[in-house]
Amino acid sequence: MTVTTIPTSIQLGLKNNWRQFTLLLLINGFVGAMIGLERTVLPLIAEEDFGLASRTLILSFLVSFGIVKAFSNLFAGRLGDKVGRKRVLTAGWLAALPVPFLIILAPSWGWVVFANVLLGINQGFCWSTTVIMKIDLVGPKQRGLAMGLNESAGYLAVSVSALLTGYLAATYGVRPYPFIPGILFALLGLFLTLFFVRETKAYSQLEADALPDDANNHEEQLSFRQIFWLTSWRDRSLFAISQAGLVNNLNDGMIWGLLPLFLIGYGVPLPRIAVLAALYPAVWGISQLGTGALSDRVGRKWLIVGGMWLQAAGIGLVLLGRAFPTWLTGVFLLGLGTALVYPTLLAAISDVAHPTWRSTAVGVYRLWRDLGYAVGALTAGIIADALGIPAAIAAIGGLTLLSGLIVAAVMRETLTEQL
Repeated sequence: MTVTTIPTSIQLGLKNNWRQFTLLLLINGFVGAMIGLERTVLPLIAEEDFGLASRTLILSFLVSFGIVKAFSNLFAGRLGDKVGRKRVLTAGWLAALPVPFLIILAPSWGWVVFANVLLGINQGFCWSTTVIMKIDLVGPKQRGLAMGLNESAGYLAVSVSALLTGYLAATYGVRPYPFIPGILFALLGLFLTLFFVRETKAYSQLEADALPDDANNHEEQLSFRQIFWLTSWRDRSLFAISQAGLVNNLNDGMIWGLLPLFLIGYGVPLPRIAVLAALYPAVWGISQLGTGALSDRVGRKWLIVGGMWLQAAGIGLVLLGRAFPTWLTGVFLLGLGTALVYPTLLAAISDVAHPTWRSTAVGVYRLWRDLGYAVGALTAGIIADALGIPAAIAAIGGLTLLSGLIVAAVMRETLTEQL
């Protein structure tokens, strides 16, 4: 076994590491802002600038994004264990730099799809790594709170960016102005990472060293393949968590890709679409300030179950609504349900996974979770082309309800658990 020398100056806990933790929150805000650039405007660019009519073709940008982000999550977790977290975070920001330019200058839809390949690398490497680094810093006692703060920062930034781009598009057109802020987001994220972020891998080793020797001797023998199958299928709680993550992002991808087109069909003006597109991640982001910490007190399982069912209810209201207040309520419930689920799933993964392979397990979970974007885009696009957008929304809502039932039946409470 390799012996790692740990500096005596490092200590676990949010209070002891609040400066680095706050810096990582800011960086994750820029990560979220990059994805927020697209949530209001990109489906409209497909119709207005490139004349695309097929919903499946329009959602191809989400397929490329979801597949690349999913596998980037997997590699980010494993690379973070092998070469350190900071290097992976830096690589993610380098991938982000061309994204706004590619969308601004795109002469064909293929350029936009390629931009989303790079955006998937950025999101997979950067978001996964900031999650892992915060888990490293806080240790075992405040994981839910840490994940709530992390996801809140990211999705509040998604909301602000989505609202900003929507109003820029309504005022100046769908290109180029809505994507110019993305250049600044990418440059700031890279600058802060290069010059101010510190490596956190030693913190996870410190936590591992505090565990009983028999636990460490057992867990360090796990291979990547064993961790992959344990997280994906063999452990019932990790399976339940992974499928819930996949379905959560499946419905998020549907809202991202089809909501603007659904609302345009009812004659909703672009500024109001921007409000709805921004409200969802805003509620999601703000509510996670409480839901992550709440899971540290009351447990993970039933917050996840309730969150999935609340998402299904919100999707139902969006589908059945015929007026702005009803859509507003549906989007609010969808955001609140996602806030119950998102940080709690990450905290539950961290409860179960041993510190020596937690980064890899988080990567496997995020692989399945973000494949939901690709699966959701393909499913929603095919159903929408065949049966219409309302049928696609209804199908995704039904899958969300079913996912909550699976968690209720299969998952055990993980709050105080270590494998």
